[in-house]
Amino acid sequence: MTPEMFTFRLYISGNLPNSLQAIANLTAICETHLAGQHEIEIVDVFLDPKRALAESIFMTPTLVSLSPFPGRKIVGNLSQTEPILQILGLGSAGRRDFPGLKDRHAGQQLRQPV
Repeated sequence: MTPEMFTFRLYISGNLPNSLQAIANLTAICETHLAGQHEIEIVDVFLDPKRALAESIFMTPTLVSLSPFPGRKIVGNLSQTEPILQILGLGSAGRRDFPGLKDRHAGQQLRQPV
């Protein structure tokens, strides 16, 4: 059986500290929990602003999960590892709500899909 591949797109703003931290945090999460099972595409909104707008990216850094759970967006530098793992379906405690982490639906907490 082939391991499931996780594909991510990370929108950043050049070399700003939060963008660099998001890259480092995502890389560490993937190397620790998804070794050999991930692909990361980095999109710098300074270099490709039309793409970011076309994909409704208005804040950076923003992580977009493309597979296996498409459409999940996480805004921030990805420093809260356990909530990130749970949002991505990798957490050991099962998915739950975390105050302060929002999904792409304004004002709603991240929730397990029904």
